[in-house]
Amino acid sequence: MKSPLMSYIRQMTCRSVLCIKIPPFAIDRPVRPRPDGHAPAAMTLIALNKPFGTICQFSAHESRPSLGDWVKTPGVYAAGRLDADSEGLLLLTDDGALQARIAEPRHKLVKRYWAQVDGAPGPADLKALARGVDLGDYVTRPCRAEFIEPPHALWPRTPPIRYRAAIPTTWIELAITEGKNRQVRRMTAAVGFPTLRLVRVGIGALDIFALGIAPGETIELPPRAPWDGFARIE
Repeated sequence: MKSPLMSYIRQMTCRSVLCIKIPPFAIDRPVRPRPDGHAPAAMTLIALNKPFGTICQFSAHESRPSLGDWVKTPGVYAAGRLDADSEGLLLLTDDGALQARIAEPRHKLVKRYWAQVDGAPGPADLKALARGVDLGDYVTRPCRAEFIEPPHALWPRTPPIRYRAAIPTTWIELAITEGKNRQVRRMTAAVGFPTLRLVRVGIGALDIFALGIAPGETIELPPRAPWDGFARIE
């Protein structure tokens, strides 16, 4: 008698090589085995809308709020970082493998940013960003770069950015697969348009507006949420 699993297995011949394809199984709460024989622990994944000025550490800071002021779930740590002057979606987990899948560039999980830049870049400037920018210590990967309208759905920043009457500002969206230290800010500065405000609005399939979390708010998610229905950009 065939096992139930075998009914999910399809066989096909690829250039005279027998291939076996097993469709993925959806698991809302993956579990990790424990060597001590106790019940396995479920992974935890938290989404935070990181407010402007918050530093990405849990230990208290003398002059700035830290993650501990917003995240009360014990044992989690940031999967990637946002610098203190950047805002938006930050994921935290208690699982090292999940943290690596989210944060490490080799996994190519796309992060989307809205950047308000100083000045008025043209199409050639966006093409330069999309091709990859030489930052001196490395060249950024090709990415998606496009103009967007001023995002009225975006919450106000406190304090607001500085405005100069004689110099316009422009909003652009960048979708990158690296997320190195201050990468977006360095990219826009390298093509002549410093970033005044930076908000991470998406990680993989997750969108901060769809999650419905205001600055300082958190929500717990299934660990597979960043990949649900998401086709990564190569």
